[in-house]
Amino acid sequence: MTSVLIAENVSKGFFRNKALHDLDLEIEEGKVYGLLGPNGSGKTTFFKIAAGLFKPTSGRMTVNGHPIGAETKKCTAFMPTDDYLFGWMKINRILDFYADMYEDFDRNKALEYLTFMELQEDMKVSSLSTGMKARLKLSVTMARKARLYLLDEPLNGIDPISREKIIKMIMGAFRDDCAVIISSHLVSELETVLDEVIFLDHGTVVLAGDAEKFRMEKSCSIEALYKEVYHG
Repeated sequence: MTSVLIAENVSKGFFRNKALHDLDLEIEEGKVYGLLGPNGSGKTTFFKIAAGLFKPTSGRMTVNGHPIGAETKKCTAFMPTDDYLFGWMKINRILDFYADMYEDFDRNKALEYLTFMELQEDMKVSSLSTGMKARLKLSVTMARKARLYLLDEPLNGIDPISREKIIKMIMGAFRDDCAVIISSHLVSELETVLDEVIFLDHGTVVLAGDAEKFRMEKSCSIEALYKEVYHG
C-alpha cells in the first residue's frame, strides 16, 4: 500500500498546553480511518496541521510525499467543524467558489451529490438546518478528486437521516487511490465503514490498528473498545 500521509514525531503546543505529543502515524491509500477520541483529544489539531492551517511545533508531516504546504493543499480536501458558509450565499455560489479555488473540483460530481443529499442549487445557506449544512459541506468536499480527505466530526449534532446519508455518500465517493480520515466520538454510527482505527487521548496515540483485527482479538465492537479505552 502507498502511504498518503506520514507524521513523524509531530507535536503542537498552544502557549502552555500541548495538543499533540510526538505523534507518529502512517495513513495508506485505499482505506477509511477512524480518528477517535473525546473532545480535546487532539483530533482537530491533527487535521488542521494536515490541512496546512497550523504548523507543528516540532516534527514532520508529509502528504503525497510533500512537506505540508502549497503542494499538499492541492491534494487535501478538508471538511472542518467550523461553520464557514455565509448565510447570504446560495448553493450555486458555493459551487462557483469551490470551482475557482480548487482545480480538482468536479462540479458535475458535486451536483450528483447534492441531488442525493436532497439539496437544490438555489437554496440559501441561511435556510438550511444543521444537518443540511453538514450534507452540503460534505458534498463539496468529496467532489474534489483529492488524495486525502479529512472529515472533522461530520456526524456531530445532526439528525439521524442526515447521518445515514452522510455515511452512504462517504462510502459511495470513496476511491482506492485515496485515503479518508473521519474524526468522531460517535463510534457506533461509523462502525461498519472503518478499515483502521486510531485512538487519541490528550494528543497521544494510545491504540491504533486494523478495525476487524481488533474485533476478532478483543471479541467486541469498536464502540465497546472505545468505551474500554476511555472509560476503563
